[in-house]
Amino acid sequence: MTKTWFITGASSGLGLEMTQQLLAEGHTVIATLRRPGTLTQLEQKYRERLDIVLLDLVEPESIASAVEGAFKRHGRIDVIVSNAGYGLFGAAEELTNEEIDRQIFTNLTGSIHLIRAALPLLRKQGGGRVVQVSSEGGQIAYPGFSLYHATKWGIEGFLESVAQEVAPFGIDVIIAEPGPTGTNFGANLVSAKPMDAYAETPAGAVRRAITGGSFEIKGDAARTVSAIISAAESEEPALRLTLGSTAYSSISQALSARLSALEAQRDVADSADRQDV
Repeated sequence: MTKTWFITGASSGLGLEMTQQLLAEGHTVIATLRRPGTLTQLEQKYRERLDIVLLDLVEPESIASAVEGAFKRHGRIDVIVSNAGYGLFGAAEELTNEEIDRQIFTNLTGSIHLIRAALPLLRKQGGGRVVQVSSEGGQIAYPGFSLYHATKWGIEGFLESVAQEVAPFGIDVIIAEPGPTGTNFGANLVSAKPMDAYAETPAGAVRRAITGGSFEIKGDAARTVSAIISAAESEEPALRLTLGSTAYSSISQALSARLSALEAQRDVADSADRQDV
């Protein structure tokens, strides 16, 4: 059965790959872009099934109107994909206020506004799916990506709560967590001006790995997108979808370490309870 998908950040990376795969499979795609003209060839080929909408997630007043307009034009939207975002690299001290604000507005606040705008319309139509493209960085943290991780950990916490709130309305939530994947993420990475003080620190080592091209990337964009689409079309999707062997390994190690640390604190945790209960 063909469906209608709403995808933010559809001009590049996983968003573009998803748009291409869905159109090739016969689905209808509402693709949001920040700059016009970036999907001209697809628009010419799939004119009747590709609806292009200009949208910048740092402008929250335009998000609700874009979502409402899409539902009015298409009647029903089956899957909302919150994909738009980018990486910001730099030790926390190296970042400027402007870099911090734009990262949060795009990756976190914009996604929250998008999902909140879609929820009443999904409820009204009797259900649907919300897919948030997060990252392994929503469960782990690399030095030098503190603000990026703040947005990914933040959106995952938001959606873990929202998933419980909207389940009674037939709305499912999927948080996709790809590891390093062969997209243009690196090309779009915003890098803060480095400080000499961090040159010989873990943040400096990661910076050298990125600039030197030694940061290992195992993930395949087409396979990653195919797995996300399959999850969104499944009857009972899991809340979190880990994608790529790097993501599986790093998240598994991080969760195991956190559980071990938690279990070691059991007596301390219990000691903080009231004694008169």
